[in-house]
Amino acid sequence: MSYSETVSKLSHSDESVDSGWRLAVDIGGTFTDVVLLDDTTGAVVVAKTLTTPNEPLEGVREGCRKVWDRAGIAPSAVVGAVVHATTLVTNALIEDKGARSALVTTEGFGDTLLIRNEHRYDMYDLQIELPEPPIPSERTFELSERTLSDGTVLTTPTPDDIGRVVEELRTAEVEAVAVCLLHSYANPANERLLADAIHEGLGIPVCVSSEIAPQIREYPRMTTTACNAVTMPLVADYLGELKSWLFSQDVGSTLFIMMSNGGVVSADASIRTPVRMIESGPAAGALATSWYAQQLDEPRILSFDMGGTTAKACLIDDFEPTISPDFEVSRMYRFKKGSGHPLTMPSVDLVEIGAGGGSIAHVDNLGLLKVGPESTGADPGPACYAAGGTEPTVTDADLALGYLDSHYFLGGEMTLDVEAAETALDNLGSQLGLSALDAAAGIHEVVNQNMAAAARMHGVERGADLRGVPLVAFGGAGPVHACGVAELLDADRVVFPVDASVLSAFGTLVTPVRVDLARSRVARLDSVTDEERESLLDEMRQEATEILGQAGVDANAITFRYGIDARYQGQGNEITIWVGEGERWPLSYEATNRTFAKEYEAVYGLSIPDVPVEVVTWRLSAAAPTPTVELGASHKGAASAQPKSKRSVVFERGEAAIDVPVFERDQLEPGVSMTGPRLIEEPETTIVLRPGWSAKALGDGTIVAQRERT
Repeated sequence: MSYSETVSKLSHSDESVDSGWRLAVDIGGTFTDVVLLDDTTGAVVVAKTLTTPNEPLEGVREGCRKVWDRAGIAPSAVVGAVVHATTLVTNALIEDKGARSALVTTEGFGDTLLIRNEHRYDMYDLQIELPEPPIPSERTFELSERTLSDGTVLTTPTPDDIGRVVEELRTAEVEAVAVCLLHSYANPANERLLADAIHEGLGIPVCVSSEIAPQIREYPRMTTTACNAVTMPLVADYLGELKSWLFSQDVGSTLFIMMSNGGVVSADASIRTPVRMIESGPAAGALATSWYAQQLDEPRILSFDMGGTTAKACLIDDFEPTISPDFEVSRMYRFKKGSGHPLTMPSVDLVEIGAGGGSIAHVDNLGLLKVGPESTGADPGPACYAAGGTEPTVTDADLALGYLDSHYFLGGEMTLDVEAAETALDNLGSQLGLSALDAAAGIHEVVNQNMAAAARMHGVERGADLRGVPLVAFGGAGPVHACGVAELLDADRVVFPVDASVLSAFGTLVTPVRVDLARSRVARLDSVTDEERESLLDEMRQEATEILGQAGVDANAITFRYGIDARYQGQGNEITIWVGEGERWPLSYEATNRTFAKEYEAVYGLSIPDVPVEVVTWRLSAAAPTPTVELGASHKGAASAQPKSKRSVVFERGEAAIDVPVFERDQLEPGVSMTGPRLIEEPETTIVLRPGWSAKALGDGTIVAQRERT
């Protein structure tokens, strides 16, 4: 199927339906999560299956079949939205498996991706490593043209020069093209002229920086456009296959894709801008936490998501996560800012570390125990998966410590190999002079410390003290480690949502259709007239309305929110401030100036009232109403607070194992309380209630754990 045919097919969708079953899919590094939600009854049905990295759609198919069977429905009963979050784009960029693409830029600027921004993420490393450009220099082509910073077109490319570039691209046999010309954010005329000629001449996907990232700063604009180009054919093919399969199963709903900014858009829009999908899974988890924060009336709460490959933490403040205007992908060192490709795309502001169930434990050159960031992923997986993995992981440690039931993993669908886990741990312990059990306890302790340190730094960077801030724990491994992490963060409460292991997938169902746009127009704030500002914002409002309209959103239902990236005149860096909602810019010049000064002082500790404010970029966020979700009762059995069994569990390194009662979560009646230590199992995860903690089941099935201070 050609690119244009795929776009045409995905552009056609049924009318949105307000009731019926909705479906959510989240492809993670280790597991693919699927959630079914009945809008009428609030019933939720979930499934979890191993991700199939070489054929991601296979894992999606298996997960969908499982939830349909468990719900006892035909696929045709899914008439609400189908929402999808995926690591497809992220993996393509990290593994350099994108399409064969080319870059066309202004004459004299062909080395921009190699020169980067001249920043060194480690100034003392003489052998510093940087990622290879997303598009190599041999497929970078230059064109004689020039647009000035004020938008004046100094040189228009000639038909002969455009024809030469088209032929060079044809000879290079490229599958997609990124066009990034100098100062095109101020005037896109030359980019559009060139892109039209390339698309007409070659019939392949073309993306231009004036649409993908219309902002100043040449390098991040170019690398964002380049990353978008290399993933366009891949995403078009995958979504085309997914749409065809859903159609073959008689699923009669619109396909939406989760974006990194915490919103969803139509599949058509995501094909044109796949770079917006990079942090879709983690963003969905943060949005799910926001939803729970509102249900619990907790304006400040910490999202703690620990899956099979990574752990994510995100501070929810005033019921919302912070949206960052940029982020990085494909870092040489995952946790060193500046070692990857900077992308000028809005993203939920969170911290992500290599601390998941599959994170590998090893001994470093100093003889110290380290955990991660390398992970076994879904293939071969931890040693206990008995699928070829031999290295000790966090899951192996949790199994050996008694936190997991080897016969109840994924509800019994998958049996864990205790002997294989102990062998891997014994090999590690021999290097440390420890028993296998003490090595397991050491892994558990180290990974908890790693996650707590990352979360603490995330709070510090936002000027927030996380002491006393409750945690919402989810992901397959999150409930196992949450109480331990909370103790390290000096937090006294942990919230365990229903179906916690698939909460990120659930998050896509409580996420509104949304798009964030930005336009760079550098000017002093006091020099911008109302007419100039509204003319620019009108263009952005129209574009946003068209994008949301493709997802079936009525124009009258859209809410517009406005912001700016601004600085004091003469400075080189900006801060982003949001000023409010409305059909037009909601504040006067004086009020906008005061808002900037207040935010600037919050960041830097002072304001500079005698220096004019300069606007660099205008921002608009457009969103449909948030979907309404009312969950049904999760209690499925007779009222019971009796354990189903006991298990031998180790809570501290060097301490003896103790027998701990094990409860089934869906058998706990609302209002039931218990004191730790306890294990509360559900098919996809286990809540480890450590000694010194108590827990209570709420009416909707949420379990809230409280630390008992002595």
